[in-house]
Amino acid sequence: MGKRIVCACEDVTEADLAAAVARGFRDVESVKRYTGFGTGFCQGKSCLSGAASWLSDHGLAREQAAPFTPRPPLTPSELRAFAGLDPDSLGPPGPGIPPEPEPWDFARLRPEGALPERCGVAIVGGGIMGLALAYNLAKRGLTDVVVLEAGYLCAGASGRNGGGVRMQWDTETNIRLARRSIELCRGFARELGVNVWLRQGGYLFLAHSDRVARRLERSASLQRALGVNTQILTPGGAREIVPELDDRRVVAAAFNPDDGVIFPWPFLWGYAEGASRRGVRVETFTRVTGIEVERGRVRAALTDRGRLACDVLVNAAGAWSPAVAALAGVRLPNEPHRHEILVTEPLKPFLGPLVSVLDDGLYFSQSMRGEIVGGMGDPREPAGLEQGSTLRFVARFARALTSCLPVLGGVQVLRQWAGCYDVTPDNSPILGETPGVSGLLQMSGFVGHGFMMAPAVAERMADWMAGGARDEIFDRFNLARFAEGRLEREDFIIG
Repeated sequence: MGKRIVCACEDVTEADLAAAVARGFRDVESVKRYTGFGTGFCQGKSCLSGAASWLSDHGLAREQAAPFTPRPPLTPSELRAFAGLDPDSLGPPGPGIPPEPEPWDFARLRPEGALPERCGVAIVGGGIMGLALAYNLAKRGLTDVVVLEAGYLCAGASGRNGGGVRMQWDTETNIRLARRSIELCRGFARELGVNVWLRQGGYLFLAHSDRVARRLERSASLQRALGVNTQILTPGGAREIVPELDDRRVVAAAFNPDDGVIFPWPFLWGYAEGASRRGVRVETFTRVTGIEVERGRVRAALTDRGRLACDVLVNAAGAWSPAVAALAGVRLPNEPHRHEILVTEPLKPFLGPLVSVLDDGLYFSQSMRGEIVGGMGDPREPAGLEQGSTLRFVARFARALTSCLPVLGGVQVLRQWAGCYDVTPDNSPILGETPGVSGLLQMSGFVGHGFMMAPAVAERMADWMAGGARDEIFDRFNLARFAEGRLEREDFIIG
């Protein structure tokens, strides 16, 4: 019985579903991510009802086994069909197709039992920042930690990104943080026992204008001075790395072979499981509804499962961080901006690096399973917590991708989704203490690069919180800089 196949596209069996439930994944979205069912060619259309029924019969409540919404497009469709559409004729970005059924009532999935009455550190946000911090705190002996996540693990931006990790940045601080993060990614499987599928095929940045080419050259000079092996290439040099590239619009390129891509979901699970093994409580489907502040100091997090007294509260809620800070009467300048992404059918491996065109924000890579995964920012995208999927994005992305690699025109798009960038006025994070509210620490505002910076940032923040030295990033990137007019500009942003 255990060998009976539930999802033929991904070869997922009933035994795989049982293993997911046994590991604590208690809702269909989480089980889907752990096993991969519903992410293949049919996008759940042939397996979803059967999987949901089996889960309902084997331990999950009917509410927990509620089917997810298959991602658009309705059927696999060739990129060239989308590329033939005029994105502007489709209008400005709209709400799009929602990522989950409406209303998605997380209260139905709330864990049984009460929260502890108090803890030393409460972390709001179970994304990569919050989980990495929790693990690093526990590693340093601070185990009285509770992570409060409003949805399932991987529900936010950490589970919706392209998985890129790179050392090519404009500033010394970001280059050093990224170098350390990639070093930690290399040892992740040994330390936490979870394979994140790190593939260091490099990042190939393309410039379509002289202005961007000069920027690549300046950044590469700084990167080399800091020990990063970035090379400036001619269009022909870029084509040697990606032979399928149409280089007619390419002015110059930058390539660092040590950059790479990891698989986001096990990255989060690894930190969550590692933290839990050391005594941290990770509470999913637990929404923070208030922050109790008394005489200028944080006293407790108020949740839909009760009050959690704490000595320190860390706001690591990503694009939701301004709303969390507002519960304590604090205004953050962050704004959420939707960023859409898609995946194609798998192809025979041919693409080594992640490729990005800085002029328009296009990026794409090939996964270890062979799919092309990529996204592209939209300058017309308004601020807002929007995670719907739009036809406008697929049209813009397909045009840009097939212009860059025409050979991909006949490749079929399987699914698309969206997450939110957490954007600050200077594209740099907000870290450390909060003026006027003692015990409230900020850990947000990373735009689209928080995922790749989290290992190094969490390591430094945990050192400081555990009584070690205070790293300069907690002064450089503090909230007070905006009131002081002291911005820390970072422009090497994709999308």
